[in-house]
Amino acid sequence: MSERLQQQLQELREQLASDAPMDEHERAELNTLIQDIELQLAAEPATPPDDSLVDGVNLAVERFEIKHPTLAGTLRNIVQSLANMGI
Repeated sequence: MSERLQQQLQELREQLASDAPMDEHERAELNTLIQDIELQLAAEPATPPDDSLVDGVNLAVERFEIKHPTLAGTLRNIVQSLANMGI
């Protein structure tokens, strides 16, 4: 996993741990997304990239863009890092 992506995932974890107004379902969804990214990266290059992973991150960007713009920005950076890695 690239160092930049690790930093972005850590930043996302910190944002989730903050007192940002977010319900537990949203937090759980984002934690699952982080786990999915880490699993994909741990399996790489043994398995082909999972297109649904990037789609899931893009959907999260759209979902959180209005209420949580900083979080959405971090997710956009993660999408870009995944794309740079060929995922």
